Amino acid sequence: MSNELNYLKETASQTAGPYVHIGLAPAQAGFDIFENNFSNVLVNDATKGERIIIEGRVLDGSGTPIRDVLVEIWQANADGKYAHPADRQAKALDKDFRGWGRASSDFDSGVYRFETIKPGKVMGRNGRVMAPHINFWIVARGINIGLNTRMYFADEEQANAVDPVLNLIELEVRRKTLLAHKSNRDGATVYTFDVIVQGENETVFLDI
Repeated sequence: MSNELNYLKETASQTAGPYVHIGLAPAQAGFDIFENNFSNVLVNDATKGERIIIEGRVLDGSGTPIRDVLVEIWQANADGKYAHPADRQAKALDKDFRGWGRASSDFDSGVYRFETIKPGKVMGRNGRVMAPHINFWIVARGINIGLNTRMYFADEEQANAVDPVLNLIELEVRRKTLLAHKSNRDGATVYTFDVIVQGENETVFLDI
């Protein structure tokens, strides 16, 4: 049996195909196939915390938007508590906050968008406090393994300065690739976070 295994060839790798939206975000592709569609809206009227919009584009090395990207985010609530059994912090959960969302980039502009709240600080390993952040997972054609990264808030300078993950990144110019910048649009708070998958200004990705 072991000799036979030596002759088996490795299975070919495969990226997310052109129909990824039909299976994972069918509503955006124009298909009504799920009873409950996964949404880019993580909040409702009763959710605690500061309402924000996160939007941006995923760009290739030439700066061209990738228009068939699937983006997932997960984050702590306004008190810094994840809705997950592994989070053992003595903080309250918010039953009106889902903490997880999925969005596809717009087929024309390449822009993705989430409606959520600004997360609180999270107690990390060894009792070290992490600055407010949002976890990203990105998949598209041409990406063999989903890319993991974090979005931090540029206006949280004091918290960012002591964040244990940001401080693992030696070069300041590289840390800046994880910062989202704030603006106001029609009364809404918008944080813009572009992800660059390759090239000189490539976003810092995490091996998790």
